[in-house]
Formats: sequence, C-alpha cells, structure tokens
Amino acid sequence: MTQPDARPAGRTGSRRGARDATADAGIAAGTGTPADARPAARAGTPAGSRSGARRTELAAFLRSRRERVTPADVGLPPGLRRRTPGLRREEVAQLAGVGITWYTWLEQGRPINVSVQVLDAISRTLGLDPAEHEHLYRLADVPEVTETGGRRTLEPETQLILDQLDPIPAAVYNARYDLLAWNDTYEWMFPNLTGQPPAARNALWQLFTGRDCCNPVVNLEEELPQMVATLRAGFGRHLGEPVWTDFVRRLSAASPEFARMWDTHDVARPGSRMKIFQHSVAGLIRTVSTSMTLASPPETRMVVYTPADDESRERIAWLRANLEVPTPDHVH
Repeated sequence: MTQPDARPAGRTGSRRGARDATADAGIAAGTGTPADARPAARAGTPAGSRSGARRTELAAFLRSRRERVTPADVGLPPGLRRRTPGLRREEVAQLAGVGITWYTWLEQGRPINVSVQVLDAISRTLGLDPAEHEHLYRLADVPEVTETGGRRTLEPETQLILDQLDPIPAAVYNARYDLLAWNDTYEWMFPNLTGQPPAARNALWQLFTGRDCCNPVVNLEEELPQMVATLRAGFGRHLGEPVWTDFVRRLSAASPEFARMWDTHDVARPGSRMKIFQHSVAGLIRTVSTSMTLASPPETRMVVYTPADDESRERIAWLRANLEVPTPDHVH
C-alpha cells in the first residue's frame, strides 16, 4: 500500500479580481464598485505559485458555496429555469453590493484586491458558517495564516498530560491528521494505527485506505466527511506547500471516496462530537471526542475520547486490565 509522506514520529522506542478596476474606494463609499487589481506575483516564483493556488482554491470554493444557495434562501423568486444549481453570479453580486464584473473576476480566480468589507458581504450573502467564513478569509489572504515559526516538536509536558488522562484515550494530531503522540489506552484501542511506521501513522490515510475489517470507526458516514472538511480548512492555510499538495494528491488517487468528499469544498473546524468504535476484543465503545488546540507546535490539537456511557467506560477498563498491547490478529 502506498504510504503518506514522512512525518514526525510519535513515541520513539515506546509502546506507543475602468469600473471594476477602481474597487475599494467605491466599496468604502457604498457604490459597490470593485477594487483596483493587485499585481500578481511573478510567475514561476514560490510566491506566485502560492498566490495562484490560493486564487484557484478561492474560485472553486466560491462556486461551490454559490451553487448550494437557492433563490428562495435569499428571498428571490425562482424565475426562469436555471442551467446550474443555486444563485447566478449576478445575483450574488447584487445581494452583496459589489460589481458584477468584479465578482465574476473573483470567482474566476483573477488577481484582484479584496477588502474585508466585501468579503463580509459575500459571506453573509452565501450564508457561510464560521469555519467557511474563516476559510474564505484565508483563501483571500486576509489575513494569511501559515505554519511558520515556533516550535516544530511537542512540548515534553504534552506526553505527561496524555499519560495523566489514562484510562481515557487521548492523542495529539497535526492539521493533516498525522498522529504525533498518544497514551496507553489509545494504543490499546487503535493498534493498527499506532503500530504503523511513523511515515504511515496518519489517521485519514488509514481510515480511507484500510480494509473494512481493520477499520475501528463505526459511524463512518458522519465521521469521514467531518474529517475531510477539517482537512480542507487546514489545506487553505497551506496552499502551494508541497507536503500538503502531495498528501492530498496521493490520498485522492488511493481513495475515490476521499476524492469525492474533497471535491465538495466543505470546510469545518475541529470540535466535539460522538465517535463510535468497534474494538476487536472489547466490543462497541461509544465516546465523545473533544479537540483542544495546543500552543506549540503550530496547528496541533489534543483529542480526548471520553466514554459516553457506563458500558463503554467498563469496556475500556476491562481492556486495560486484560490485554497487553494488541497486534492485528490476521494478515492480508
């Protein structure tokens, strides 16, 4: 099986875009005319590559959000038969108070300047939720958020916290779902992930490419789209970065299901939700996962899987009391 790119190891040695060219002045004055074009970065430079990737992603994201809004959603009559789903570009421009040509350029990925006021108006018109609103800002480079500076390794105290959480399963992931650290209970529950070499220790990769018999997640129909949407939001902060681009390319090639979900352009923030797991020995375990952002390294989060009922709590306790670190009981 093709493996994801190399990643930080967990516990080493342990078990574990004239009218439309005068934009911002007009917008500020309430005329709805577009801002002057921002010069594009020179083609072939790293900055140009990243800028072009952002514009392409922004264009696709805006189209996907526009197509999901119906005329009825914004108080417009249905009108004549529409060739495409959702609102027309001119309708979005009118409702947001911007020039039609300018909005068309924006959705075509042209290198034009975008003000905060205009982004907010477009966001309201398209009914974006907080995660989508943040994603829109990042793609429009207002402001740019990158994973630069700061520590790249986990603080020593992070592992101590994970260990203190036992017997509650807990782990640390980065924004690509690379598994960075975990505690004993997590390892006992998910040996097929923690037992992988560091370069293959990625939760998304395992869920989308692993065999059904080795997949511990029961509520996949709810969980996988949420995880892909969270990955897409992270991807918006790293457009043009080879590690991210390569990971998405390879996982899309390995899993048509991932590719389909990725093409929806849905975005989400990490959050609390029910996760149900089937352990090969302990049985069904229901948990509520809570995601907490860590200060260092950037874009890492600790996820704690709290048992959702007494039965699940008892099964985890039994697992800890009766098993050594398990290994897969079959080969493929």
